[in-house]
Amino acid sequence: MKFMIQAGGILGALAVALGAFGAHALKGMLEVSGRTDTFETAVKYQFYHALAMVLVGLLMQRAGDDAIRLLGWSGNAFAVGVIIFSGSLYAICFTGITKFGATAPIGGLALIAGWVLLILAAGRGV
Repeated sequence: MKFMIQAGGILGALAVALGAFGAHALKGMLEVSGRTDTFETAVKYQFYHALAMVLVGLLMQRAGDDAIRLLGWSGNAFAVGVIIFSGSLYAICFTGITKFGATAPIGGLALIAGWVLLILAAGRGV
């Protein structure tokens, strides 16, 4: 529970920092490369799922054993999804190597799995 909330907080803080860095220090580079939207998408998805991880951690505090297990998997899926999805988009923005985009769907599937696991946990009495 504590770990999930802390990990969500760290990912959220990093999302804010990266968003500010992109809006200011990287603005010119992102505009020239045409990657402003890609960067913004990476930051948005990271932030949304950081909040989801905090929510999962809070829900774990009141859930039963069956739901806690599913919530743990949900939060882990969110973390893996952010690392792969947003990470691949950041890699494209920083390197210009578009082949990193091939891994984004894997991260997207992990994010979807996190939401499905959250739904299943709710069915178990969160």
